[in-house]
Amino acid sequence: MRPTIDVSPLASSLAQPALSDQPASSARTTHAAALPAVLFVDQSGQLGGAEFALLQLAGHCTAHSEVVLLSDGPFRMRLEALGARVQVISDARVSGVVRQASVMNCLRVVPGIVRQVRAIAARARQFDVLFLNTQKALVLGALGKPLHRRPVIWYQHDILTREHFGRVQLSIVKWLVRLAVDHVVVNSQASARSLEALTGIAANSVPVVYNGIDAQAFTRVDGSDMSALRERLGLPKDAWLAGLFGRLAPWKGQHIALDALARLPDAHLVLVGAPLFGEDAYAQRLHEQAAALGIADRVHFAGFQDDVPAWMKAMDVILHTSTEPEPFGRVIVEGMAAARPVIAAAAGGVTEIVRHGRNGWLVKPGDAAALAGAIGTLRADPALAGRLAKQALSDARSEFSVERYLQRMTQAIRQAAR
Repeated sequence: MRPTIDVSPLASSLAQPALSDQPASSARTTHAAALPAVLFVDQSGQLGGAEFALLQLAGHCTAHSEVVLLSDGPFRMRLEALGARVQVISDARVSGVVRQASVMNCLRVVPGIVRQVRAIAARARQFDVLFLNTQKALVLGALGKPLHRRPVIWYQHDILTREHFGRVQLSIVKWLVRLAVDHVVVNSQASARSLEALTGIAANSVPVVYNGIDAQAFTRVDGSDMSALRERLGLPKDAWLAGLFGRLAPWKGQHIALDALARLPDAHLVLVGAPLFGEDAYAQRLHEQAAALGIADRVHFAGFQDDVPAWMKAMDVILHTSTEPEPFGRVIVEGMAAARPVIAAAAGGVTEIVRHGRNGWLVKPGDAAALAGAIGTLRADPALAGRLAKQALSDARSEFSVERYLQRMTQAIRQAAR
């Protein structure tokens, strides 16, 4: 089914303001020498899309940088494995403030906020630039600007709307961006438009830097013997597999995929991901839903998997089923890099990545019938699926490479330090 949402041309946003497109080979030879000293700050110790983006950047800048995390977890270990210096400045009460926090909840954690603001500011004074990678990092880093007086960059990974965040949090973000942030970089045009609606900053004045995906990680996986690969991963060797990758959360739409699977006899669904941030109840409901639909034997809950390239290569199709607009859609580009056809929900930054019928297939968000129809179409037409996958791989390598991401992001950091 043709989506009702217009699709932006893939390359329409590549020429962004204030960031040039010098060849990646030339950029690689100058990045390390030209970069100022950077303090990166991220709120999470877990591995999400924002953290994977920072992992690449911080790993590229280990000589003159440090990472502050506001909570501990596997992200710290991944950073340290790349040679990054990491400091954890945590406060359990501040970490517990959720996106929809009320004024009273925010007031209760003021002492902890003050301690973290001071601690981050003390570290920031040792660096040339403060790079804030998440929203809590924005709040705690920008509030300390009178103390550290360093240029502040915020990499915006979110669509700033009331569907995603509370009124208090949006108001705080609005005024911090206006008064304390020197440079904003966004991960998609969709994120830029939400920034404009919230703050009045023109969307076309903010550079878009798409996340980079390491396509080489996927080419290193031998997918020529599908049966052997699936056997190694514990998957049914001869089934037709649709894979859905991401944390188990209501807005990620795994329940939509289950409803679609119930309309597709013999197809199997592989859910790769685990619940985070208190979403265990949703994960349990997914198990119950699969049982109620009579498809439990065709649904494979794989949990969190570190070897995403291998798992994606083992699929016949990659699904993206978010029910709310996605700021970017990292898992979509990963599916493209795995040379697998991708079916995605047409909203937010996704429509900047996927061109319907050319490098993927778009469906209306939350529409299980449309999703089932799209899966059925690609399953019945292997030639079409192959053409989509071939173009998707080409686009992933050319437009969403790690080299391109690092080139543009390090250029933004250099400009901020001037």
